[in-house]
Amino acid sequence: MLAHPINVRSLINERPMSRFQIRTLILCFLVLVTDGYDTVVLGFIGPSLKAHFGASPAQLAPLFGAGFFGLAVGSFLFGPLADRFGRKTVLMITVVLFGILSLVSAWAASLETLIALRFLTGLGLGGAMPNAYTLAVEYCPDRFRSTLVAPLGCGISAGGVLGGLIAPHMISAFGWQSMLILGGALPLLLAVVLWWGLPESVRYLVAKGRQEEARSIVQRIDAGYPGGAQLALDEEAAKGFPVSQLLRPGLRGGTVLLWITAFMALLVVYFLGNWLTMLVQETGVSFSLASRMTALYLTGNALGAVLLGFLMDRMNPQYVVAGAFLCAAISLASLGQLTSVPAIAVVALLITGVGTGGAMTGTSILSAGFYPTASRATGVAWTLGMGRVGSIVGSMVGGAMLAAHWAPTVMFVAVSIPVAVAALSVFCLAIFRRRHGQESIAHLPREAASARETASEA
Repeated sequence: MLAHPINVRSLINERPMSRFQIRTLILCFLVLVTDGYDTVVLGFIGPSLKAHFGASPAQLAPLFGAGFFGLAVGSFLFGPLADRFGRKTVLMITVVLFGILSLVSAWAASLETLIALRFLTGLGLGGAMPNAYTLAVEYCPDRFRSTLVAPLGCGISAGGVLGGLIAPHMISAFGWQSMLILGGALPLLLAVVLWWGLPESVRYLVAKGRQEEARSIVQRIDAGYPGGAQLALDEEAAKGFPVSQLLRPGLRGGTVLLWITAFMALLVVYFLGNWLTMLVQETGVSFSLASRMTALYLTGNALGAVLLGFLMDRMNPQYVVAGAFLCAAISLASLGQLTSVPAIAVVALLITGVGTGGAMTGTSILSAGFYPTASRATGVAWTLGMGRVGSIVGSMVGGAMLAAHWAPTVMFVAVSIPVAVAALSVFCLAIFRRRHGQESIAHLPREAASARETASEA
């Protein structure tokens, strides 16, 4: 009598994290650090570029816009490719892509050339982030998936902090080109490490019928695994192009809600990232205090990712993210009235940071848990891609509001509306998943989870 196939999800869930899995998470974190550095490097070299090319701020604007546009296109493009050709394969391609293009950008002879190169660099950056998230999720046990994956989002912030710390020294000593050279060298060096140490997703390998490769990886997760045993997934094989799978019955409504959430969240994150200091100053606060308040908002982004990840593994994750968005909407709407009392405004900004940037990381985790293996990379990437479209809108809308002479208090209230819409979308996602029987096994009672896993293996 043949033994029952071993369910990969159950195998990962029932065992403690191995060193192999922890190493995989660390490598994904390093990918996001390099991604974060290269995403924000233009902000540090902008003044130098202005002087070098003799460009006005209006002429530099397309340079930043090209990068944002490339990020969006990269997310839409490389997610489906990862579901077709593998997470590791596509992640390696994207890391090498943005590494090489960052190096080439250091020798751009004109501003127009640099704009084109930044768009192409953005393609790699936009493809790397969702695939790093997806690969990390697929090696985490469900019971503390959010706790482990949420801190990966801090890698983006860590890359930005690294750039901010070294920029004054490197630019003064070696010129603005050195920042781009470093932004190319780091990912290319990391690519060598990834080739040696990063595994392909074992769930992807099983879904593609590549049993021998999957078994060799499972033996590194669980030394007691019987080498010849068949591996299986607790989900049906998907058919058709990955993007079309996102809109099939049973997923369509949740997909739309995730897209709305990501669009609204990143619209506000990038609006505040670009305009917060200026808006706070407009309320009568000094530049130094406005800068510190912006730093506290960004700190809330990072702390929020960790805090919400911890809570999402212990409560209904949709309610945690929706609650964070709602608190941020309330804090943001009241911020214009609170800047005259800095102590209270600081608390409001921290809450806003937790409930915008932190909750956006939570949204990425929700999307990774919502989609099956065959379309997971596409689902995460397209959710982030929709968010990238929102980031472009958010970067532009602040300037339009200021040009129309909107009062800062009105602008804060107006920008709180998209956050409230994000809260409502995530709350509706909880209802959608409950009605379609898609609550995560990690949040079911132990007996029910075990029964569902056993049934899937029968």
